[in-house]
Amino acid sequence: MSRNEKFIDGFKHVAYVGKNYTIEEMKQRSLEYYDHMDSRRSVRHFSDKEIPVEVIENIIKTAGTAPSGAHKQPWKFCAVSDPELKSRIREAAEKEEMENYNTRMSERWLKDLAPLGTDTNKEFLEIAPWLIVVFKQAYEIDESGEKQNNYYVHESVGIACGMLISAIHHAGLVTLTHTPSPMNFLADLLKRPKNERAFLLLPIGYAADDSFVPDIQRKSLGEICEFYKK
Repeated sequence: MSRNEKFIDGFKHVAYVGKNYTIEEMKQRSLEYYDHMDSRRSVRHFSDKEIPVEVIENIIKTAGTAPSGAHKQPWKFCAVSDPELKSRIREAAEKEEMENYNTRMSERWLKDLAPLGTDTNKEFLEIAPWLIVVFKQAYEIDESGEKQNNYYVHESVGIACGMLISAIHHAGLVTLTHTPSPMNFLADLLKRPKNERAFLLLPIGYAADDSFVPDIQRKSLGEICEFYKK
């Protein structure tokens, strides 16, 4: 057996090989990454410029590196570029959004959304060259058809989606977290198995040349963090 591997309780483990940086390098790298991610914005106006499928594959593979409960990886990413299917997704999403804006959302909710410029028009679902629909797998189905447990599904898929959004931004593209509720129509349109539930819908592409975003500010470090130092 190699010195770089050992068995723990009968399961093979391999040596972790990470990268070590100096204190100054860590400070610089962490600051550069923050500056990069701080430029990320949710964009609602897309160009229809094509994106190579390899880019979408790499973005999804990055999301697939996320940690998950018991390493069950309870997610499925459905990448859609077919114009007819995107059109059907838009039609169904707008139907749900019309219900949301007209009957389901409270006045306070609508007031909170007003600065963002959202409405029932979801043309970006057709214009963006790709849609990624993220499904959470409530449980697994083994080869015999039996149910197998997944753990911390919601948390695991949420982490994967965060990494997906980061990878999209890192590739120089934009996206929008779209959550038409309820989202059962996505499982129907994409013919997903009964153990999968729609979690998030992300249009992906380049920002349109005339794209604008709301002039909003993020909370400061002091507002989002408490330090408990020794």
